[in-house]
Amino acid sequence: MNPGRAWRVATVSLLAPLGLLAATPAPCQSVLDRPPNLSGGWIGAEGTLYFHFLHRFDVGDAPARKVSNSPTFLLAARTPGRTLVGFQYATSSDVAPGAPNEWEFFGRLAPLGQDAGAPLDLAVSAGYNQAAESVDGELSLARRLGPVRLLAVARALSNGYAADSARFALAGGLTLRLGSSLALAGDVASLLDRDDGEGAAWGVGLQIAIPYTPHTVSLHAANTTTGTLQGASRGADRVRYGFEFTIPVTISRYLGGRRRPEGEGATAPAAAELITIEMKGFRFEPPRIEVTAGTTVEWTNGDPLPHSSTADDGAWDSPLIEPGKSWRRTFERPGTYPFHCTPHPFMTGVVVVR
Repeated sequence: MNPGRAWRVATVSLLAPLGLLAATPAPCQSVLDRPPNLSGGWIGAEGTLYFHFLHRFDVGDAPARKVSNSPTFLLAARTPGRTLVGFQYATSSDVAPGAPNEWEFFGRLAPLGQDAGAPLDLAVSAGYNQAAESVDGELSLARRLGPVRLLAVARALSNGYAADSARFALAGGLTLRLGSSLALAGDVASLLDRDDGEGAAWGVGLQIAIPYTPHTVSLHAANTTTGTLQGASRGADRVRYGFEFTIPVTISRYLGGRRRPEGEGATAPAAAELITIEMKGFRFEPPRIEVTAGTTVEWTNGDPLPHSSTADDGAWDSPLIEPGKSWRRTFERPGTYPFHCTPHPFMTGVVVVR
């Protein structure tokens, strides 16, 4: 193994404990697809639980220059029918007088998505803000044009900021992809009937996908406090700096169907052709195949981390197969060929050639 590949294998192996939390890539949850104050209508991947930690802070005036923190914790799960349900809990909230802690329970439906062939992304969210005692809603539209994703949002707050009146807001934003792991993002929002002291809300950020993991992080500045619909619709007179870190946990990895034992799989040798083994959920699927001599086997990586196909006896050793990529090998001689993934040796499989 050359030194460069050895270094990459070691890196992937060290990050494997993080990768074990996610069995599949998490589409539409990445901060690369949305700016700091807009959800982007994401609903995530099926069978996935999401934990997001949004932390913002500002520095007070001299001489004390006290640092004030404003964290928002999001916990949500993808449910059947392109829906997401969850809640947000925020401390140091300024949404309702006398209520420093803010809960928002929400549900989101995304009937249209460009990932499903639609011309744009459409999502509708509804929630209840406990601090303001308000039923809130959001309509989100987004469209990707090359490296740019444009977003437009309309919000309705039945009891905006606990002031016994309905409030409405409009917002827009964009993300600009600079590569597979980096994006610039910005947004602006405004209440339609701003009172004195209420400013437009805005946020700008550098959005980052952490290599070889399913996690993303946003480093940003904004003049909003919390991540709820009400918190993201009204701007304050101070700039807050912070970050958002996303953690997708694939529940189906732990609660899904049982893994087939080694003796199960293809019951009859396949004719000489191309046979695919998927690397998905940190497993080889199927874990055992039977083929005829001359068959080409293709390993396709459907996980968010690189894998390899490596023979137990050293007969072959693929390069690291990046997410979404494939690698092939033709089996000319009959025999039994067990293999594994070098960065994740618990991933094992066998090719039986008749």
